[in-house]
Amino acid sequence: MSPLKISWKSLRSKPLSSALNMMLIAFGTGILTILLLASTQISDKLENNSKDIDLVVGAKGSPLQLILSSIYYIDFPTGNIPMKAAMELAHSPFVKKAVPLALGDNYNGVRIVGTDSNFVGLYKLQLQSGKFWQADFETTIGATVAETQKLKVGDTFYGAHGLTGSTDVHKSHPYKISGILAPQGNVTDNLILTNVASVWKMHDEHEEHDHDDHEGHEHADAETHEHHQHETKDADRELTSLLIQYRSPMSVVMFPRMVNESTNMQAASPAQESTRLFSLIGVGVDTLQWFAVLIMLIAAISVFVNLYNSLKERSYDLAIMRTLGASRGKLFLIVITEGILLTLAGTLIGIALGHLALEFIGSNQESSQARLSGFVLLWDEIYLFVAGLGIGIFAAVIPAIQAYQANISKILAKN
Repeated sequence: MSPLKISWKSLRSKPLSSALNMMLIAFGTGILTILLLASTQISDKLENNSKDIDLVVGAKGSPLQLILSSIYYIDFPTGNIPMKAAMELAHSPFVKKAVPLALGDNYNGVRIVGTDSNFVGLYKLQLQSGKFWQADFETTIGATVAETQKLKVGDTFYGAHGLTGSTDVHKSHPYKISGILAPQGNVTDNLILTNVASVWKMHDEHEEHDHDDHEGHEHADAETHEHHQHETKDADRELTSLLIQYRSPMSVVMFPRMVNESTNMQAASPAQESTRLFSLIGVGVDTLQWFAVLIMLIAAISVFVNLYNSLKERSYDLAIMRTLGASRGKLFLIVITEGILLTLAGTLIGIALGHLALEFIGSNQESSQARLSGFVLLWDEIYLFVAGLGIGIFAAVIPAIQAYQANISKILAKN
């Protein structure tokens, strides 16, 4: 009988002990798998969504909140900025490209983003079908939006006020889908894009509707009043933020300081804030990693104790095998194989559970922008297999040496 079959039968003869060892290894491996998948996906999302954006300019407040709302779309904006001041910054000699953003509406939790054609170039967007938005109230939607909301080119929908929820719906004018983006692998998969004027007009009509409901219609000097109202609104137009690309390395030093010190706006660096965010996340990740390693160490000790006790119980059987012609090396191999089988089985179960657990966590996340997936395989997971193999060998090596050095005559004499 081969060493593998003998080791397997030995494990099956002690189901509770074997199951406990595998469960400990699976638990530790599962935690490490979740941490590996989550940290890698978060890191990739941070990098993919901000790699071509040097700076974000928005209302004063938390720089991290500004980055999260304007690049990752997972927080509320810090406020609005005057369009006139924003356009002055956009035409600064330090700026190569400035992309305006106007936020404030959503469709079933998907954010509607008012912007311009520079957004297309910034993210290098490609179309799957239809065309990019052009006229007011035309939209181009992300691939994930089309799939999850069951939308296609030519469909219409109504936006709702706010970045979440659908209680305050703008029924004054429907948005029409003119195109669907090809999957981009970044935040744009989960956005609805339109022009800035559409967002302004939608809110203008919403405000006028609210005013009519409360104040009634006033017809005297209607044309003069309307003209004055439009002039006032044009002067008071606001944006949520600007996404900036620098023109030269000198801009890195000069431009943010100029914005923060000489305007009522703030400049936030995606690179700096993303690093700070990931360092904050990393504290918790490191703690959990050490916890998982501790569990794996306990599992290794448990496997060692199990094999050591098993060797004592089977010493007579092993001695009989020696007398029947089994070599010392074969006995050594049987014990080592038993340890490796235990740990590799636990490792495989742990990796599978880690993937399933992360998929469950991701499916229950509120924000689609930061959604994690368990259906992702990473090359780094090979290290978990290597770790399982190493633990098995480490735990089994001392019992295996004892089996190798066992004195057959003494064992048979005692029995």
